[in-house]
Amino acid sequence: MIHRRVVVHRGAWALFAAPLGGLAQPARKVYRVGMLGVGGTTADMSGPHPRASPSNALLVGMRELGYVYGEDFVTEARSPEGLVGRFPTLIAELVALRVDVIVAAGPALAALKQATSTIPVVMAGAEDPVGLGVVKSLGHPGTNFTGLSNQAVEASVKKLELLKEIVPGPAAVAVLWDPQSLLSWRALETAARQRGWKLLSFEVRDLAAVETAIKAAAGARAGALLPVGGLVYRHARRIAELAVTSRLPAIYTNPAQVGNVGLISYGADLDVIWARAAVFVDKIFKGAKPADLAVEQPTKFNLVVNLKTAKALDITIPQSVLLRADEVIQ
Repeated sequence: MIHRRVVVHRGAWALFAAPLGGLAQPARKVYRVGMLGVGGTTADMSGPHPRASPSNALLVGMRELGYVYGEDFVTEARSPEGLVGRFPTLIAELVALRVDVIVAAGPALAALKQATSTIPVVMAGAEDPVGLGVVKSLGHPGTNFTGLSNQAVEASVKKLELLKEIVPGPAAVAVLWDPQSLLSWRALETAARQRGWKLLSFEVRDLAAVETAIKAAAGARAGALLPVGGLVYRHARRIAELAVTSRLPAIYTNPAQVGNVGLISYGADLDVIWARAAVFVDKIFKGAKPADLAVEQPTKFNLVVNLKTAKALDITIPQSVLLRADEVIQ
């Protein structure tokens, strides 16, 4: 009888202990990832399947690493929607939300540096991280920033060289640049001066200024058009249309932006950069410090030539360029 009571007592205790033990288990942490982009609207960047291609690439990268949206992490997306001056306000919102990490495109980085020195920032394509002052060196960032460079400064000079190869002669190259791409503009100035090439400078801050600048470039009989920076990246499709209408040969960063309209594109694939940013986010979630994570640089730059547009502009693409092209659109 005594033995039976002991057994019943222990069994009853086990029944009560099980749910109490379950309640004692810590809840799984759901990480909050801030995203600052330059393309599309905040709505385009939001949710588990965002319409904005770079944002979607980041989430694909997270899924490939085993993360489930809504269970392991969620995103807090913010886009300036064409107004880069909004970045400080958008960043303040993410800081107030105490996100675990912020993934940001190049134009937002300067404002991020001013806003926080504690929240980890993963760069998804920085023009020049050292030149911007957000890291001390590529190998040892030494700050709360890490991630990927898009080598936009070097790529801009390469774009200029490609344009002059396609459209040789004394005519000036019109450069559209925004305040966030000042480093690229300075590099272009230096390269042009060393080679004896003439540039026309058009600093632009919104789409209206871009449209006015292209008309002015055509009126000044520029030989070609070179857009650089986040603003013109965001409006690349419209720029391509205006360039063809104005009969200005132009070079872009991403062929997907301009469809079958753009003449030529050269640059690192932004979607690949955002997908790779997921690896840095994963390492930070697992305890790594941004200061210790070396900044990566793209290893592949894609060159795409559109012969349809070349024909429309009455331009013959040199064989030397065609042989180097990764893709030729007939």
